[in-house]
Amino acid sequence: MHLPDPQTPTRTPDPEDPASALLEPRPRARASLPLRAILVTVGTVSLVVGVLGIIVPVLPTTPFLLLAAACYARASDRLYAWLIGRPSLGPVITEWRSSRSLPPGVRARALALVALSFGVSIILVDALAIKAALAVTGLAVGVFLYRIPSRS
Repeated sequence: MHLPDPQTPTRTPDPEDPASALLEPRPRARASLPLRAILVTVGTVSLVVGVLGIIVPVLPTTPFLLLAAACYARASDRLYAWLIGRPSLGPVITEWRSSRSLPPGVRARALALVALSFGVSIILVDALAIKAALAVTGLAVGVFLYRIPSRS
């Protein structure tokens, strides 16, 4: 009896359906039990921080969601399917996996928000060392965002 290879999709993924990303070849959950527990923990913390990033302007959402998806994909098929199936979170992950770029206008809004948030924070803080740390961090985040491709 021939069983299908779990790495091989049985049908073509549909970009409109977030759950179809499960059909794409990806690492299987084959890690040892302690490693899987660590991956689930890191994935869950990343998911919580990513969801907080939806509310908190300076906190990025997508990188933490991508980290959670990567951890879940290696630790638990069930958790990965659950994450991809969430209507508010799954499309972000599947869109990034398919295009590796930001939707139009997102980069400009993100850069403006980073500049505003870090600028106000720098003005409100008294300590020079903290101002310098904020400036360096804001610049690093800005450069990171600027280097991500944007779709036209």
